[in-house]
Amino acid sequence: MTDAVDVSPYDVVVIGAGPVGENVADRARAAGLSTAVVESELIGGECSYWACMPSKALLRPVVARADARRVPGLSAAAQGPLDVEAVLAHRDEMTSHWKDDGQVGWLESVGADIYRGTGRLSGPREVTVTAPDGTGHRLTARHAVAVCTGTRAVVPDLPGIAEARPWTSREATSAKEVPGRLVVVGGGVVGVEMATVWQALGAEVTLLIRGKGLLPKMEPFAGELVAEALEEAGARIRTGVSVTALERPAPDGPVTVVLDDGGRIEADEILFATGRAPRTEDLGLETVGLEPGSWLAVDDSCRVEGSDWLYGVGDVNHRALLTHQGKYQARIAGAAIAARAQKVPLLETDPWGAHAATADHAAVPQVVFTDPEAASVGLTLAEAEQAGHRVRAVDYDLASVAGSGLYADGYQGRARMIVDLDREILLGVTFVGPGIGELLHSATVAVAGEVPIDRLWHAVPAYPTISEVWLRLLETYRG
Repeated sequence: MTDAVDVSPYDVVVIGAGPVGENVADRARAAGLSTAVVESELIGGECSYWACMPSKALLRPVVARADARRVPGLSAAAQGPLDVEAVLAHRDEMTSHWKDDGQVGWLESVGADIYRGTGRLSGPREVTVTAPDGTGHRLTARHAVAVCTGTRAVVPDLPGIAEARPWTSREATSAKEVPGRLVVVGGGVVGVEMATVWQALGAEVTLLIRGKGLLPKMEPFAGELVAEALEEAGARIRTGVSVTALERPAPDGPVTVVLDDGGRIEADEILFATGRAPRTEDLGLETVGLEPGSWLAVDDSCRVEGSDWLYGVGDVNHRALLTHQGKYQARIAGAAIAARAQKVPLLETDPWGAHAATADHAAVPQVVFTDPEAASVGLTLAEAEQAGHRVRAVDYDLASVAGSGLYADGYQGRARMIVDLDREILLGVTFVGPGIGELLHSATVAVAGEVPIDRLWHAVPAYPTISEVWLRLLETYRG
């Protein structure tokens, strides 16, 4: 590393300029704290260029066509193939063609100083930045250093993996052409969303899952309904299998996937959607007594345990690996940093207080943008029971709601709410079905607000909307 040539003092130094780092910087600057942000890639981070934005831009026409095919009077006009070139061009536009000028302008507008290069901790309250040209800079922080470096895709160490050049989520969301045959390894969110996209764009997709089904962190019926739709669309799903090796003798040739049951599958590309690891392996954690490559254990204000100045915000703390949840943590952490700098009493021990990221434990919302969509907030039935709550699961067939029948012919979906029988509040809600993503926030408000069941009875859903499922769930609970 090149020696730093000078020292610049700031109140707060943020490592990582994705949505999380941007929000920490915004909150710190709003409190009047001088702030530096260090970024080694594009300002805007994974979400803007290789995750949320490109994946949802790819999924939107897929889901819109599926919805149109279920509407009388429109279905015949929506039977043709998607315009692949237009879909990919829209994806490129939504990622700003992988240029970060707009994001840079926004970050500069809040008054943060941007340092391009690799940032590493070089001691307590100190960050050394190595710029792309090799020059160095040393930043010091009076109050806080916030690590917002996120995660990277995990690719298993298999024979032939280097020669196979597998896709990760980055390649899957930025590919310039449709592979003829695509193998997707993993049945989580990335796996099912990318299988949905590339199957609809013309690829022959095979999903390989080590476990029993898709979306294992949601209620079981979520993965079941998504699997049924993927298979109906033409994808093949194999459960209970693992990849043991890859073979790609010719750089531009097909890849052969070797399975633990002795089977072999030939494909043009293979995507590993098999988990994430924290981007902390080259962060200088060893200079402050922490283990390189580890997740950062934090308290509810996102301050690293055992430290009075180091914060781990977003995916890097492993609390909830979601962009919106990371931005929520950033707002909490920014407020906590400002309060501590100004010596204002903190409310981090107050659940749902201004300095406690309580939703990370109790009310994490997520939408899987497949066809059908799957959305959940809070605890599943299994999680609630494992936590020792006395609960009841209340289910309802979404197809029985008048709004669902108007939304689509042959509508299929399901709703579940988990009721805490001792407190008469909701601990979790799950919806699966076309068009239910925008329904989730009502559930998030109910769970995060701990709204009593008796009060929910007075929240009257408009007729005829899919939201009327709330009334049906409450009626089912009351009997």
